[in-house]
Amino acid sequence: MTDAKQTTLSYYKKPSEAYTALVGCFNGLNQIYNNDAIPALLEVFSDNSFGGTGTFDGYGWAMVDEFDKSISPSDVSFHSGGWKAYYQTIYRCNVLLENMDNVAWGDSTALRTQYAAEAKFIRAYCYLDLVRLFEKVPLVTTPTIANVPQAGPEETFTQIMTDLREASDSLPSANYKSVPGGRITKWAAESLLARAYLYYAGLYGKGTIGGETAATALTAVEDVIAHSGHSLVSDFTTLWPAASTAKNVAYAGEDNPEVVFAIKYSSTDNWSADATGNRWMVMEGIRSESLYPYQAGWGACTVDPKLYNLYPSTDTRRFATIISIADENLAYTKSADCREYTGYFMKKYAMQCDQNGNSIVSNFQTGQYQDFFVIRYSDVLLMAAELGSPNAVSYYNQVRLRADPSAAPAAAVSEAEILAERRLEFAGEGLRYWDLLRQGIDVAASTIAANTTVSYFQDGTSNPPTASKFEANIKATRGFQQIPNDQITLSSGTLKQNAGW
Repeated sequence: MTDAKQTTLSYYKKPSEAYTALVGCFNGLNQIYNNDAIPALLEVFSDNSFGGTGTFDGYGWAMVDEFDKSISPSDVSFHSGGWKAYYQTIYRCNVLLENMDNVAWGDSTALRTQYAAEAKFIRAYCYLDLVRLFEKVPLVTTPTIANVPQAGPEETFTQIMTDLREASDSLPSANYKSVPGGRITKWAAESLLARAYLYYAGLYGKGTIGGETAATALTAVEDVIAHSGHSLVSDFTTLWPAASTAKNVAYAGEDNPEVVFAIKYSSTDNWSADATGNRWMVMEGIRSESLYPYQAGWGACTVDPKLYNLYPSTDTRRFATIISIADENLAYTKSADCREYTGYFMKKYAMQCDQNGNSIVSNFQTGQYQDFFVIRYSDVLLMAAELGSPNAVSYYNQVRLRADPSAAPAAAVSEAEILAERRLEFAGEGLRYWDLLRQGIDVAASTIAANTTVSYFQDGTSNPPTASKFEANIKATRGFQQIPNDQITLSSGTLKQNAGW
């Protein structure tokens, strides 16, 4: 029988085979969030929402909500599926990159450049998630199944910046419309570079990483603004399918001009390992009861009323972002089934049902096809403003006035105002927690602790935590997640657990 190494060497001969391998790298992005619902969990980590789920469910989401393993000591490998999916995807990227020179590219050398750039972007994307979630992670840039010690965050961020810079320099400066939907562009690489830089510089207080500075990060996003062709859609509501249906307006579509990069999903309606349905959306569905147009799900990410109340009534983002049971006159009768019920659920990635309460897809758990918008153009504008663009006020006003045309335009804008605007703009999209951490652990801990739910477990089996206990938990963990215990065991102790867990 031919061994795995020989199979790999014999496969990478034609550009079509390299393309198939690249598709596998993209599919890895589907599997990461389907194995560990990171976009939803990030809202739970932050001050936007609580763990929620059902009163009879396990306490895993409550555990990560409170950064407290004692809540659910059996969930020592809570993130195991995601951890494995990240490294499987990185492995696919590494295999493709290592075998580029084995392909007979002929007159298709432009494809070689493109495929390598896309693989490096995907690898950087995975490592950016990993280093922000766990901080010290194995940094692997060649195919291996050996146990690799954890690298420090500076080493990992240097690799991220190197990959993103090489990707952005390799991809053409073409209008985004000329690139097939879902493929990685120069503009996506430049935008992710700025996002990574802002996080590293904020959390670690260092102005240079991997050769990148605030000036180079600003140049990157200014390039996106000037040359990509991306723009804001006129109506914020139309970015989101469920909100569009509820408001009876046309959905802007998956490849609208605001989408700089998205993880693409399709309705596959099965549980196979390579299925491309969006399976993490089910976590955010209203618990136990479908209420048109919102399909029932598992009731996670119950929204803190403080977030809802931050939006002025004239801000279109409030309706588009959050399901309000009372304000939308929804006859919800299952609140007793929902842990940490607040009367509010996330809407941007809410599943949909028809007017009879039937899911619009044949299997609501596996068949969701809504893309996850990783980077939107509004993020590019606000990052440029935060990085000190001379056009900061204009960029800020574009985002703010799109959401609320009745608001008075700002004449000046501070970093604090930009961060506050980011919370309203990106609630439900998994960015708030990173924005808090890059203001420092103390700021993140005190801000999140101030929003600790007092209801906690409705079944009364645990005492509600105090804000001071919650704040202490976040400081003890420094905001990082528990490395899966099964991975520590499999590594024969090469991996070391994060502090506080």
